[in-house]
Amino acid sequence: MLQIDRVSKLFNPGTMDEKVALMDANLQLKPGDFVTVIGSNGAGKSTLMNIISGVLKPDAGDIGIDGNQVSALSENQRSRWIGRVFQDPMAGTAPRMTIEENLAIAYKRGQSRGLTLGVGRKTRELFRNELSRLGIGLENRLSAKVGLLSGGERQALSLLMATFTRPQILLLDEHTAALDPARAELVTRLTEQIVRELELTTLMVTHNMEQAIQLGNRLIMMDKGRIILQVDENRKKQLTVERLLGEFERISGKKMADDRVVLG
Repeated sequence: MLQIDRVSKLFNPGTMDEKVALMDANLQLKPGDFVTVIGSNGAGKSTLMNIISGVLKPDAGDIGIDGNQVSALSENQRSRWIGRVFQDPMAGTAPRMTIEENLAIAYKRGQSRGLTLGVGRKTRELFRNELSRLGIGLENRLSAKVGLLSGGERQALSLLMATFTRPQILLLDEHTAALDPARAELVTRLTEQIVRELELTTLMVTHNMEQAIQLGNRLIMMDKGRIILQVDENRKKQLTVERLLGEFERISGKKMADDRVVLG
């Protein structure tokens, strides 16, 4: 479903500020895989997501989605296969537009768009049915401006929009990190529910090590632009935060000293 072969990315190459963002990254996701990604700040997690989605182009290596080579395609061209939810609840939606208008944009992802976002009765009913699955009452607020929603409501809407057209790949880029604990728990529960029901192939970056262990069937750890550890489903069932920290120290030769990492 997703294949990353020897992908590398340098920032400011050939200068004193040269930085290795990714180096020879290899990763394969089978259909239905839910892979969590953990690593300290600057490990290359967001760069990996940006290269998969097309925000950045790799300096070397290939990216394939569902048998299609996409390395040379733009972010917009890849949107037919990819849905993404960002860390910032203000990203991924248009705050001055209504819930209905935002859903209309998501509904037309990957299609040629006309000059109108007009929504018919059947489509509006579809929107209500999809929103009702979230269980937070947004189905009764189709005309509400998205900018008036709480952070948790907006992130739940972003999650729904990203999965509305059943993407081949779902990218979750620390999508609960900016929320308070109660809303983070809500969005985490909705994530589990939607990924499971739609059988989505998912890659989720998180700084919460307990979340990384509990969610999904596989886990990868990154450090200094490299994937230093890949944990399969059977090993993941035996993982604890302490064992994961021990693996990081054993492989990297250092302790994970990132204030953003949440142990549990």
